[in-house]
Amino acid sequence: MRVKVEIDKDSGFCNGVVRAIKTAESNLIKHSALYTLGAIVHNNSELDRLRKKGLEVINKEQMENLQEGTSVLIRAHGEPPSTYELAKRRNIHLIDCTCPVVLQLQKKIADTRGQIVIFGKIGHAEVNGLVGRAEGRAIVVENLEQIDKVDFSQPVNIFSQTTKDPDEFEEVCNKIRKKMIGDNKLTVHNTVCRQVAQRHSGLIEFATSHSIIVFISGKDSSNGKVLYELCKQNNPRSYYIQSLSQIDMKWFRKSDNIGICGATSTPKWQLTSCTKFLKIHLNNYICGKFYRLLYGNYSRF
Repeated sequence: MRVKVEIDKDSGFCNGVVRAIKTAESNLIKHSALYTLGAIVHNNSELDRLRKKGLEVINKEQMENLQEGTSVLIRAHGEPPSTYELAKRRNIHLIDCTCPVVLQLQKKIADTRGQIVIFGKIGHAEVNGLVGRAEGRAIVVENLEQIDKVDFSQPVNIFSQTTKDPDEFEEVCNKIRKKMIGDNKLTVHNTVCRQVAQRHSGLIEFATSHSIIVFISGKDSSNGKVLYELCKQNNPRSYYIQSLSQIDMKWFRKSDNIGICGATSTPKWQLTSCTKFLKIHLNNYICGKFYRLLYGNYSRF
């Protein structure tokens, strides 16, 4: 009996990451090397693939020391205004791959007056870019415990990092709304990416319809952590891996219906590789286990 393995059709790069990687690859065809400010995607396997093609990840300090005329790619996460000012001052050519959804969010924040709250991960690249657009007026809140940073005696405009959990964002908004003082209002800007938001309901269905889940994501992916927790809550037999070497055959049973899924920063090729790996090695493992039960140490035969 062969095990069943299925890939979640909605897993894989979001549109913003697809656009950034295609742009990087097309530029690498023309040039032997290209710089990207920060990791273009939070997935080491994909970064290794692109590094072999000539993509080099740099930080702000390294960008400061680049030669004039050098090209630098801005990833889908976006950047604060200070990055564009640096590029202009150093005569660096920017290939701007900021996700259109993030660009729209940056503009909304820049056009908003008064108190601004951003629900997101402190220090995350996208959040740093949003904070920069707010010109120092933004308060970043990671969870319910941090909402006391907000001044409830003043009107509040709240935005979300595009890759956050929509249910968690709603929970934070409700808690702030209850704490508002007097006639001051909370204005909610629902800025969770629609593609990401739709993944949550789809992933719950996928996790519950399989007996075991293998979730693939880079360790630095915020979206990966959120989506894996969603799988784990709905299917206790969910396992988080970064590479095939972390798979333990003891996780699986002969009758398993295995689901393979990942973050918006997980490439399709990695999901496919995992599926092929399991179909080959797991069937061999199960057959070997069966023969050992029948004949003892089958390696003698």
